[in-house]
Amino acid sequence: MKAAVFIEPGQVRIEDREAPQVTAPSDAIVKVIRASVCGSDLWFYRGIAKRSGGDFVGHEAIGIVTEVGADVTTLTPGDFVIVPFTHGCGHCAACLAGYDANCSNANFGRNAGYQAEYMRAPNADGALIKIPGTPSDYSEDLLKSFVTLADVMATGYHAAVSADVRPGATAVVFGDGAVGLCGVISAKLRGAERIIIMSRHEDRQRLAREFGATDVVAERGDEAVARVLELTNGVGADATLECVGTAQSTETAFAVARAGSMIGRVGVPQSNDLDVNVLFWRNVGLKGGPANVTTYVRQILLEKVLDGSINPGRVFTGEYELDAIQDAYAAMDERRVIKSLVRVADR
Repeated sequence: MKAAVFIEPGQVRIEDREAPQVTAPSDAIVKVIRASVCGSDLWFYRGIAKRSGGDFVGHEAIGIVTEVGADVTTLTPGDFVIVPFTHGCGHCAACLAGYDANCSNANFGRNAGYQAEYMRAPNADGALIKIPGTPSDYSEDLLKSFVTLADVMATGYHAAVSADVRPGATAVVFGDGAVGLCGVISAKLRGAERIIIMSRHEDRQRLAREFGATDVVAERGDEAVARVLELTNGVGADATLECVGTAQSTETAFAVARAGSMIGRVGVPQSNDLDVNVLFWRNVGLKGGPANVTTYVRQILLEKVLDGSINPGRVFTGEYELDAIQDAYAAMDERRVIKSLVRVADR
C-alpha cells in the first residue's frame, strides 16, 4: 500500500509499505478515504519535535472498515467511520468519565499512520464513530467536515468546554489555525455572545467572522492585552480558549482572563517555563489537554454537522492527492493554506 512517511525535517514522501493487519482482537482495519495534515504534524516537519526517519505519519481520517478483530461487536466490514486520533477503549474509568483522550488501555502501536491507504485502528468498538450510510451518500463539503471531527473540530470544542463558555459570554480565542477557528465555531455553538479572535491573517479573519467572531485583535503581547481589555471595558474574557501552545500566546491568555474565569488550553505546550502562579492571585482556572474526540463527536458534534448547524470543513483551503503529500505539508508550513485535505481514495 501507499503510505506517507517522515524522512527528515522538511521532507515527507510516499513509500510502498506492507498493509497493516489485525494484531489484537479489538482491532479494525480501515481503508482511508480522506485524511488531513494537522498543525501538530508540522512540529516534526519543521524539526521542532523529534521523530525517527521512516515513521508513518498522520492522525486524522475517515474511511471504510474492511476487517475487524474477534472481539469487535459494534462494527462490521463496510461501515463508514471517523477515526479519531484518540483510541479510547470505552470502558476504563477515564473513558466512562468522558476522557477518552486519557484512556488507560490506549495502545496506538504502529497503526500505519492515517495518511495511508489502510490503517489499523486499536480499540475499534470504543474509539471509532460510525457515520450513517456510505461516503457516496455525502457531498465533498460534508466529507471535509467529517474529517475535522477526527481532531480539530473536537479539539476546538474541548477548548470551549474547558474554558466553560456559557450563553451570553465574551470569549477570546487565541490561534487562527484550524483548531482556533473551530474554537470560534464551538464558542458560538455554546452560546457566546461576543467572540474575539487573535489573528494577523486576513483570510483567517474573514473565515473567523463567518464562523461567528465579532472582533479581531491583531496585536501581540502587552498591546494585545491592552486591546482586549479595551474591548471588554477593562473586565477581560469570561472564557479564554488557548489554541496555540507558545509561551507568548499562553501568557497573553493568562493576562486577558477575568477574575473567576476559566482558560481552556488545548495548544500543545511548547514551553516548560510558564509561571502559572499568576493565576492563583486572580482566581483564574486552567484546564485542558488532548481532546476527548470520541466523547464529543458522539454526544454532539456529528449531529451538528449532519443537521447543518456547523460546517467546520471550511477550514480546508487546500486539497491534495496522497501522492502529493509533500505539497500538502509544504503548503501548510508556508501558510499558503489553513489546512490541507488529503484525498486518499474515491468515494
